[in-house]
Amino acid sequence: GADLWPVLRGAGAGAGGPVITMAAFSKSIPHNCYEIGHTWSTSCTTATLHVTVGALQESLKIYAPLYIIAAILRRRKLDYYTHKLLPEILQSTSFLTANGGLYIMFFCILRKLLGKFYVWSAGFGAALPASYLAILIERKSRRGLLTIYMANLATESIFRMAVTRGLLTPVKHGEVLLFCFTAALYMFFFRCKDGLKGFAFSALKFIVGKEEIPTHSVVAEPRNPSTTSGHITEHQALEGRTKKTKKSFIALTRQLIARICKRGPRHRCCKHYDDNCISYCVKGFIRMFGVGYLIQCCLRIPSAFRHLFTKPSRLLSALYNKENFQLGAFLGSFVSIYKGTSCFLRWVRNLDDELHALIAGFLAGMSMMFYKSTSISTYLASKLVETLYFKGIEAGKCPYFAHADTIIYAISTAVCFQAAVMEVQNLRPSYWKFLLRLTKGKFALMNRRALDVFGTHASRDFKGFIPRLDPRYTLIKPELELELHS
Repeated sequence: GADLWPVLRGAGAGAGGPVITMAAFSKSIPHNCYEIGHTWSTSCTTATLHVTVGALQESLKIYAPLYIIAAILRRRKLDYYTHKLLPEILQSTSFLTANGGLYIMFFCILRKLLGKFYVWSAGFGAALPASYLAILIERKSRRGLLTIYMANLATESIFRMAVTRGLLTPVKHGEVLLFCFTAALYMFFFRCKDGLKGFAFSALKFIVGKEEIPTHSVVAEPRNPSTTSGHITEHQALEGRTKKTKKSFIALTRQLIARICKRGPRHRCCKHYDDNCISYCVKGFIRMFGVGYLIQCCLRIPSAFRHLFTKPSRLLSALYNKENFQLGAFLGSFVSIYKGTSCFLRWVRNLDDELHALIAGFLAGMSMMFYKSTSISTYLASKLVETLYFKGIEAGKCPYFAHADTIIYAISTAVCFQAAVMEVQNLRPSYWKFLLRLTKGKFALMNRRALDVFGTHASRDFKGFIPRLDPRYTLIKPELELELHS
């Protein structure tokens, strides 16, 4: 991932980077919407219809399997499949379709209202009303998640724009540092009473284990299994097992591992009663390494199956891909470092304290060195800001803004569209591919050569692409004219 942690360097533009001044905002070009936007069709209505139909097809392909898989994983009842599944798929499909179709519509409307194109009108100006109207179609329960995702993308794009202009400079391993601070605060809230709720709490409980669930007691009571009434001791249980018939090799191995894990140093504040502190950390690493490896495999195997008969070696490469092990190492080391640091601090301070989570979480964040990801860092940081904001509202420290999610979504999407039109090099590549898929490749057919006058190097990544235009419908003589047949 790209380094994202910024340090203010100055207001001067970097050498070779685009320069956007106040004069550039007032600069305009007289081209019409056919010359700049829908270069494949001279008609605004036809172009809008093309984009809308393409977006509808792709939206169905995206949301139909997504909702079906989610329903299966959540073990929905039959009533959901018969009454709610299809309406939810169609509603989300309508939202995404509208976002694409309304953009090209407002693109043309804005050109007709302004009479020319400005640096902001082709991207931000057209996408802002389109995105606001589109998000109103989507279910309210999904708006928050979409807003966080788009705000994350917009923040990353703005940062890249600032770096390109020489306003900011990235710090090496910045995404790791950001993740360290984010993990520290997340783990602290996890240990605090009512610090995290819902999915965030459940996810951390799954990752670090139930042994780290907060009990909010300063010093834990020691648990001595040998003196607990009503329970047989480990020695008694072992004697009973030896009197039984001979166990299998696997059962004997399990017994041996269990005895090794139980015999060893464990502080009285530690809640992992079945393991000593060392085996507790090792088991945590093995478990989450396996989870991370399986996640990456599940993401890669479906695409490999499509080439199973033509290129069977791709299936093996999907299983042994380097990223599979990197994600496993990231998750495994995060858990083991967090658990190990927590145990160490309990030994050193002889108590269990919520503040331990700040140190353990920060050090565990260093595990991202195995799997650097700007997307993960910025997304979790965005979710943390959201959590802090809602905590501020509950405490009466922050004001509540009605419809804030729809407004933030519209602005964030407009920023991303501005980058997609004027400087795609500063947009996250995965989102650019998504836009191309949604529009059936038409987003790449814009006449970005004409937009280069604004100084953003709009055509830099399009290999000199110049659309062929019908001179009968242009205001400026096109570089390449469409061949007309009488």
